[in-house]
Parts: sequence; structure tokens; C-alpha cells
Amino acid sequence: MFAVVRTGGKQYRVAAGDKIVVEKLAGEAGDTIQLGDILLAGEGADLKSTDGLTVSAEIIAQAKADKVIVFKKRRRHNYRRKKGHRQQHTILRILSIGDQKAEKPKKAAKAEKPAAETAEAVPARVDPQITDSAAEAPKKAKAKKAEAPAKAEAQPQAPLKVTGAESEQVDAPAKAKKKASPKKPASDKNA
Repeated sequence: MFAVVRTGGKQYRVAAGDKIVVEKLAGEAGDTIQLGDILLAGEGADLKSTDGLTVSAEIIAQAKADKVIVFKKRRRHNYRRKKGHRQQHTILRILSIGDQKAEKPKKAAKAEKPAAETAEAVPARVDPQITDSAAEAPKKAKAKKAEAPAKAEAQPQAPLKVTGAESEQVDAPAKAKKKASPKKPASDKNA
């Protein structure tokens, strides 16, 4: 069953067992409160009457939201104001809607099994065959990874031949030479 509840000026769709964060409500952690402003209730596609229906919730904690910075500025007037704000919140766990209660997950009873049964079910961890083969597997993988780069480095790279160049370059083609402009003698300027 679900319900749409209004609290703190906002609406929340809740079901039994849900956790929601709402605006601050009065109460301490562990207290149970009743939310009475129910807008809609139903189960699946069927809607039910909300007359006299209440939602029971438990307060998990009273908390604050993240800080919001409020910064005001007016250009060219040397006016700057900086304020921080943290909104007060209440964290709720919905216990029941009307008469339907939340299903709590059952904890597995581990103490019921005797220690002898658990010891038999777990295999012995100290087995020399298992530990030797398990230790060798990572060593073999590391050795294979180490061999692969060594093979690549063993083959020298052939030099790159560039046509029209004076010498062989390994990585870059030869740079073009600048042509020297003929200099005029200084005496030509005066004449």
C-alpha cells in the first residue's frame, strides 16, 4: 500500500518501510509521529479512501542539509555580502499506512548452527598442493608479461630514409635549408 503525504509544504509518496527526508518536525530520535495530511492512498492501481487514514513514522535522526552559500553583489558599488545556510531536516522511517505495517527483514540466525557443522562445511585452507599451484600461477603470468616487451626491444628499428635529404634521419625528415639573401655593400646606400 502507498500514500501521498503532505508535510513541510511538500508532497511525498511513501510506502511501509520507506525512508524519507522532510522539513524539520518536532521530536527526538526514536519517537513515533503520525502524519495526518494524506492526499491519496491506494494499492497498485486501486485507490482507497483517505478518510481517517494516518501514516505512522519513526524519527531516525534530526539533521542538517549541506551548506548553501548566499552571495549578493552589486557591480561597481563595492557591495558584497556572503552568508551560509544549512536547512534543518528530519529523517523518517515509515512504519505503517493505516493498519498495514512495514515488513522488517528477518535476521539470519547464525547461532543456531553448531560449530562442528560449520567446520566440516569449510574445506581446510592449508593444503600444500593448492598453495603451491596458486603461488606459481601469478609468477608465470608475470614472467610472460616481462618476456613480451623484451622481444619488442630486441628488434632494432630500421632507420627512416627520406629522399632528397643529405643524411638519414631516424624519426624526423630533414629540415629545409634557408636561402641566404645577397648582402648589398654599405657603400651603395650613400651613392
